[in-house]
Amino acid sequence: MNMSKYDRMVELNRERSDEKVTAASEAVRKLVENSDKVTIPKLMKMTGLSRGFFYKNPVVRQLIDDVVERQAGMVDPRRSILNMAMDNRIELLQQQVADLKRENDILKKENQKLQKALNKKSLNIIKSL
Repeated sequence: MNMSKYDRMVELNRERSDEKVTAASEAVRKLVENSDKVTIPKLMKMTGLSRGFFYKNPVVRQLIDDVVERQAGMVDPRRSILNMAMDNRIELLQQQVADLKRENDILKKENQKLQKALNKKSLNIIKSL
């Protein structure tokens, strides 16, 4: 089966792209293994790939974002402490919101009862006239 020139070109481009992704992934892995901070300039130097490649290729971009996020937690232990404090604060605020919603429902029901009682009283006053 003969491949057209276009099909062959597309196949070669896909192979080159796969090779670039592999090279980038390998460079990221090496940096992580050596406990080096993963940065785009370091990856460019290690692989010879362009800055744009690291930002535009979705697979490589996601890999870098994941590693950088993990490294940020390791580099700055205060971050995990802040995250725990914020999680606790969020939980407290969510509890307060739930309490206020319950209180609001109770007050709405009470208000309806009082409105009905007031309407009955007004009706009785009108009838007695």
